[in-house]
Amino acid sequence: MVARATILFVINSLAGGGAERVLATILGASAPWRDRYDMHLALLDDEPRAYALPDWIAVTQLDSRHRLGASILQLRRLVGRLNPDTALSFLTRANVATAVAMAGRGRPWLLSERVNTSAHLGSGAGAMAARAMVRLAYPRASHVIAVSDGVADDLVENFGVARARVSAFANPVDHDAIAAQAAARPLLAIDGDYIVAAGRLVPNKNFALLIDAFAASGLTHDLVIMGEGLERAALEARVAARRLVGRVHLPGFVENPFAVLARARLFAMSSNAEGFPNGLVEAMACELPVVATNCASGPSEILADLPRGVVSEARPVAAGALVPPNDVTAFAAALREVASEPRRTQAADAARRRSLDYGVAQATERYWRRIDAALAPSRAGGATPSSLSLSSGIVR
Repeated sequence: MVARATILFVINSLAGGGAERVLATILGASAPWRDRYDMHLALLDDEPRAYALPDWIAVTQLDSRHRLGASILQLRRLVGRLNPDTALSFLTRANVATAVAMAGRGRPWLLSERVNTSAHLGSGAGAMAARAMVRLAYPRASHVIAVSDGVADDLVENFGVARARVSAFANPVDHDAIAAQAAARPLLAIDGDYIVAAGRLVPNKNFALLIDAFAASGLTHDLVIMGEGLERAALEARVAARRLVGRVHLPGFVENPFAVLARARLFAMSSNAEGFPNGLVEAMACELPVVATNCASGPSEILADLPRGVVSEARPVAAGALVPPNDVTAFAAALREVASEPRRTQAADAARRRSLDYGVAQATERYWRRIDAALAPSRAGGATPSSLSLSSGIVR
């Protein structure tokens, strides 16, 4: 009897977030592969877990406190103990840590890039160091899984990843789970019509733009922004400055966002950068029309089946509208247009239909096929990944 291969999954944590939800969803749907693989999950940071896992997933809790150096040291010790046949990591810091932890072991490893890397790392001295580490680590992976064509293109063009070693897999959307949660009574009660947005309160999500566009739209709806983060105080001050106190709600992390989404009239996404915007497709699954910035990467691919960079001005699409990033006037106009009837109902129907193209079973099978492909050369005695040495730094 052939021994089961050991697969190690790695992520920063299972705190609330899109990448965390995707990994939890994929692992939860991986029961068909239990007979072939032993599955382990390493969490680099000791944070409260927002997502549950099957009890047959072995979880190792590390405590790197968001530091790359500690992530590398702790993960390398774990890899030495588990001796996995392969590893698959999610998020940039986990990807770099996994690259070092697996180096020199003669085993394949894969990574999944969840964001547009160039936009995510930004600029400045710290960003330059982070970019250098990504350029050193990512091309050595057996395979890189991007969440959109735009993310894949960025990795090839700016970080030295060979085109043949990168694939774009859309994130899964669990329609059955969403429908069940959407039917529940929302813990957040909003009287009247409201527009909804969701995401961490961080600069890249650009909720400041959304607040300004909402103020300029003249709509009588309320605005709900679900999520928590370091930008809370600045956003609250902006709400007050725009005289929107009582109409703009910042409830923090919402345990069941789908009950809130299902009762909204419109979903707004104002991001400067995305990898694959989970919240966008999940909102569409709740039959919400969308107004979204055409940021890198994902919105134009999802909403208009167009590559990143096509939409440089406001453009109506079947499920709503795409607008240029950082354009308050265009965003405000799109909110008014998509919120009007019969446009809103038509866009809601189109959004729901489009969301059905993203399913859990299909996405999970794609990941496992890629893991199988990575393991095939090592099982046949083929080539193994290059060795790697990285200095410590900060990568989120």
